[in-house]
Amino acid sequence: MIQSILSILIALGVLITFHEFGHYWVARRCGVKVLRFSVGFGKPIYTYYGKTGTEYTLALIPLGGYVKMLDSREGEIPEALKSQAFNYKTVWQRIAIVAAGPVANFILAVFLYAVVGMLGVQHLAPKMGSIQENSPAAQTSMSKHDEIVQIDGRSVESWEDINFVLADLIGKSGQFQIRYIPDGSNVPEATSFTLDRWLANKEPNNLIEEFGVTPWVPAIAPIIDQVFDGGAAMSAGFMHGDTVHSINGELVSDWRSFVRWVQSNPNRPLEVEVERGANIFSLTLVPEEKEVNGKRVGIAGISVKSVEYDPSLIRETKYGFFSSFAYGLQQTWTMVSLTVSSIGKMLQGLISIDNLSGPITIAKVASASADSGLQSFLKFMAYLSVSLGVLNLLPIPMLDGGHLLFFSIEALRKKPVSERVQGFAYRIGASLLFALMAVAMFNDLARL
Repeated sequence: MIQSILSILIALGVLITFHEFGHYWVARRCGVKVLRFSVGFGKPIYTYYGKTGTEYTLALIPLGGYVKMLDSREGEIPEALKSQAFNYKTVWQRIAIVAAGPVANFILAVFLYAVVGMLGVQHLAPKMGSIQENSPAAQTSMSKHDEIVQIDGRSVESWEDINFVLADLIGKSGQFQIRYIPDGSNVPEATSFTLDRWLANKEPNNLIEEFGVTPWVPAIAPIIDQVFDGGAAMSAGFMHGDTVHSINGELVSDWRSFVRWVQSNPNRPLEVEVERGANIFSLTLVPEEKEVNGKRVGIAGISVKSVEYDPSLIRETKYGFFSSFAYGLQQTWTMVSLTVSSIGKMLQGLISIDNLSGPITIAKVASASADSGLQSFLKFMAYLSVSLGVLNLLPIPMLDGGHLLFFSIEALRKKPVSERVQGFAYRIGASLLFALMAVAMFNDLARL
């Protein structure tokens, strides 16, 4: 829990600060007096006054921030300061100031992806382990150990790339081409599959599994590495170095088959034969019951010896200084396109609102990415920054996009939208945002 909290505080703190700094920097360039720069809402826990009189505040609730500018609509201001008021600036200056926040998020995403590129992008080649029956992948001529190189005209080099392409196919119908390299060959072949509103209005847990493919992993011998204190395996008498030979008389060929036995038999005794040196011992294992993703599964309390992947399947690309920013731009554009497409599909009813996530889910993902290393955490922050930028550009009053909508209308009409209309729109926008937040929080709690 502490790691989840710290991870999300770091991520949100950086993203919010960068977003608000975008507004602040452009406002200052346009000659607007900034009264307060706040990261967070609510009671201030730290305040500092700059040379220009701006109050810099760190507040208690880290779920947003704001830049308060001098504005005559919020109270009388001296005649001498009117030239520094936000509402006295030209409509194009106001558009620039409001747009600067989301643009800053996109710039930050490019930078974060560039850092990842300079550190080196390592990924596992998308080699298939198995293909499920009655799935989109089963319609193709692909088979076990083939490597996917292209889907729907988009090149893929990793399972992450495949995830992004599959996310874009949600709700689509038609025939799609896929190119792959057969096992033992270097020549790509083409095949196709057909979709009919694929996964429309569903909440998929794993897009790759939904497509019908299981990533290839090396065979893992059922040799026990660790036996955890207080677990079912320790109670049964398992020891480090034991090799599982059979369960209930059925031979165990690899670790995964042993795991399937354990997970599918919570609180049921299993007669397990293990090889220990030159001897074979019979042990009775009663897996403990645990709820995982809403299902009851058995847990033994042991771990397996680690295995190494074939080095030829581990690909790493390191980018130079300039090429890393080209990589950052490409990744940012991919994420922007994916986010915009997903929002559009949600409005069409092709993606369920059950996919909306709130701060609890974001904190869990932040913690998991931090566990996976610096690069994973930076990529998570970059994607979150893109999401923040895109969401803020939505034409919803209360968001930056809502202000941009009003200013754009003003630029076309040569006069501002009436305050009465704006006030009414802001109330609707606030209601919509609170409703979306409520749905996201409900989804978070339901997932728990």
